[in-house]
Amino acid sequence: MPPRNRRRTARRLWTAVVAALAVPISLLAANPTPAQAAAVQCSVDYKTNDWGSGFTADLTITNRGTDVIDGWDLTYSYSGNQRLTNGWNGTWSQSGQTITVRNASYNGRIAAGAAVSAGAQFTYSGSNAAPTSFAVNGTTCVGAHQPPITVLTSPAPGAVYSQGDAVPLAATAAAADNATISKVEFYDDTTLLGTDTSAPYSLSVSNLTVGSHSLVAKAYDSLGATGNSTPVGITVASGPAVVATPAQLPVRQGETGTFEVRLSTQPSANVTVTTARAGGNTGLSVTSGGSLTFTPSNWNTPQRVTVTADSSGTGAATFESTAPGHGKATVTVTQIAAAKEYDARFLELYGKITDPANGYFSPEGIPYHSVETLIVEAPDHGHETTSEAYSYLIWLQAMYGKVTGDWTKFNGAWDLMEKYMIPTHADQPTNSFYTPSKPATYAPEHDQPSQYPSALDTGVSVGPDPIAGELKSAYGTDDVYGMHWLQDVDNVYGYGNSPGKCEAGPTDTGPSYINTFQRGPQESVWETVPQPTCDAFKYGGPNGYLDLFTRDSSYAKQWKFTNAPDADARAVQAAYWADLWAEEQGKGGEIAGTVAKAAKMGDYLRYATYDKYFKKVGNCVGPSTCPAGTGKDSSHYLLSWYYAWGGATDTSAGWSWRIGSSHAHGGYQNPMAAYALANYPDLKPKSATGQADWAKSLERQVEFYRWLQSAEGGIAGGATNSWAGRYATPPAGTPTFYGMYYDEKPVYHDPPSNQWFGFQAWSMQRVAELYQQTGNATAKTVLDKWVDWALSETTINPDGTFRIPATLQWSGAPDTWNASSPGANNGLHVTVTDYSSDVGVAGSYANTLIHYADRSGDTEAARVAKALLDSMWEHHQDALGIAVPETRTDYSRFDDPVYVPSGWSGTMPNGDPVNAGSTFASIRTFYEDDPSWSKIESYLAGGAAPTFTYHRFWAQADIALAMGAYAELLE
Repeated sequence: MPPRNRRRTARRLWTAVVAALAVPISLLAANPTPAQAAAVQCSVDYKTNDWGSGFTADLTITNRGTDVIDGWDLTYSYSGNQRLTNGWNGTWSQSGQTITVRNASYNGRIAAGAAVSAGAQFTYSGSNAAPTSFAVNGTTCVGAHQPPITVLTSPAPGAVYSQGDAVPLAATAAAADNATISKVEFYDDTTLLGTDTSAPYSLSVSNLTVGSHSLVAKAYDSLGATGNSTPVGITVASGPAVVATPAQLPVRQGETGTFEVRLSTQPSANVTVTTARAGGNTGLSVTSGGSLTFTPSNWNTPQRVTVTADSSGTGAATFESTAPGHGKATVTVTQIAAAKEYDARFLELYGKITDPANGYFSPEGIPYHSVETLIVEAPDHGHETTSEAYSYLIWLQAMYGKVTGDWTKFNGAWDLMEKYMIPTHADQPTNSFYTPSKPATYAPEHDQPSQYPSALDTGVSVGPDPIAGELKSAYGTDDVYGMHWLQDVDNVYGYGNSPGKCEAGPTDTGPSYINTFQRGPQESVWETVPQPTCDAFKYGGPNGYLDLFTRDSSYAKQWKFTNAPDADARAVQAAYWADLWAEEQGKGGEIAGTVAKAAKMGDYLRYATYDKYFKKVGNCVGPSTCPAGTGKDSSHYLLSWYYAWGGATDTSAGWSWRIGSSHAHGGYQNPMAAYALANYPDLKPKSATGQADWAKSLERQVEFYRWLQSAEGGIAGGATNSWAGRYATPPAGTPTFYGMYYDEKPVYHDPPSNQWFGFQAWSMQRVAELYQQTGNATAKTVLDKWVDWALSETTINPDGTFRIPATLQWSGAPDTWNASSPGANNGLHVTVTDYSSDVGVAGSYANTLIHYADRSGDTEAARVAKALLDSMWEHHQDALGIAVPETRTDYSRFDDPVYVPSGWSGTMPNGDPVNAGSTFASIRTFYEDDPSWSKIESYLAGGAAPTFTYHRFWAQADIALAMGAYAELLE
């Protein structure tokens, strides 16, 4: 996503920045590139969600041939009285017992090895047998072999062992389709521990290091398919230890709760474990189990400690279980109001998320993108992280402070983010050379990665940076206080760009800053070349990676960072709530320092509201004819896709640059953060004009939603001040918003940035918070219509399961904005093309409905919010959190080519070559060591599309936050 730059000569000049493109981490890369037309070879996967009198059917058609399928008709038959109600992702019809599905206009081409999905809803009575045969274009499809089912039965989730003790691993495995299990492998994250070839499958390991471990069993069957178990987290202690579970325990007023205590290793004599309150809420006390004796024979048998809550208090207390010669165990017990069931759910899920053994965090405490390592979305590895994840951690800890009264974790989350994700002075050493009157050199963005590198053009005028001086005056530094967007937490790539270091290499143990997206809107995650944020020419080619992106006669070693504004805004939003809740508890002083830092972050976040090259906003056409701004007239006052900054690593001949972004996406706006920075005294920015800028941004963002709202109610893509990223001429008749041009899918096109329903839920959640807090009339107008549309597209099934929109299709355009008389947008339309049970999006969607219902009194919104939360809690819980299986047909793109100019060659830190023949997988050979890699190999060889159950950090946080919000506002 981030920009890149270089010094043109040894003198101080300004650098050019090409498109900095960040993709939301939750948006799945999809849409394989089609080939040419074709003979049919196919398989069909058929899955149902059945509630007794009806069901939904999900069908995935996979092209098993070598040629593209150009247009398809799928036919199959039922044996019972199943009747079609409605369908999606195709045109569905029924004649007798025969079902026919014809492709939609947007999914008729299926590339070789790729797949498409369609779904429908049916009613029935009696039996509901699955169809036995499917045909595509009249050709019968072969069946798709199902992978084996694998369960790691030992050790238990959350188990604690002493270093050197044997850890017993055991698994069950069952094969499908008359296949047999050939072997089971046991992994510690991605490290193979051992293999067993016969049942019962087991392994004993005693060499695990001190710390947290994520264990996985992987079964292979006789037909070559593989299946992984859900990860099980354990902890290895440095010596004998007391073990207590769970680590988080809610107890309602006037009631009791229990946790279990045992020892991690067998003692030679009796051991007495004493449990007592170590601090916190005095309304909680141990009423039984305060002294427990463990013998050499019962050391591993849990015994209970009972904690009783008085009838009136709330808040948390810590209880410590200690024994001579043993490490202590700590349990946080939180007293909650008697009726607060959803606070109890928040704490239970919070406990799963924050349990170190469950694998959500690195040894430094950094939240990973996901527990699982093999995942490709915007982060191209599960143990990368984003500024988004840090912001969710801050928000999660704010809610924890509200429920427990403990604000140390909120402060700690901000400190962690500041330490690892905000570049230090050593990371951005040449900001003092920045010249606000000439912030950067222009370079056009291009439509395709193959059009890069992009040439710098010093002849294009750029405007002055109007806020650099006041920021330096306010904070006494030239450095920028904002998060970089992407971090390789385990240094898997090996750049070693940990804070304060430049290309320290594969042996560096710290988290490493990296970049990926940099080559226009068509560059999907499958086509990126990862690079370091500090390019010292140690890796890549002779010029590092710079000459993949910009073209010039010479290149200088340099650093560069890019900010994802939605993440920084979310951190500010979380700080607002933290301060509000802490003040209510009389503890505002405990977090005042952190809240002040949030205000500072919001001050710098204004860079995201400026045109990329500080050109004048409005009817900006032609890089040379669009005038440079003269101050605040280069601000569109919206949250754009990024802002970025960089400079030379050479402090003796330095230069540096800064840019904004011309592209504003509806899904990135955060009027709640703008409101807090403009109106909430504790978050008032220190700069001269920061508060006024955010007041104007609040008004402009709310208008932006109103302008982008379709006739149905969904919020469309966005707008740009630089058509095609190069100030091109837009098509005639393109509507405008304060002179910015409507862009149906701003920033990136593979997949289209406007199609993910999650952007709707994320963004409307912020609007709903604004409405709930202020009663903002325009926010209410937008929400009234959006909520009606979203509810009409939401299904709560009789068994409590749900389906919410997943993919959206857009047509038409909004009316040109008239602030005094907004148009009805009767020509702008949205259609839901498929549905899902995405739990992360459902959490954010429920949170939106909760805040809306609290202010509006809408009982249907409140009912659906509760139904979504209850469904996830009752149907989709596992040992690690809340998750659902996902079939990833887009993983056919592991072999996608990565564009590298002819003649360019270099290497990744691990030695992977980078050249014109590179693919996504060939420059990421570390994936071959992942326990899930064989599922990808099988799929690429023609097997079934792989299914994964992912535990994304942001999704777990979104669900937990919705539970807490429901307890606060509606319970």
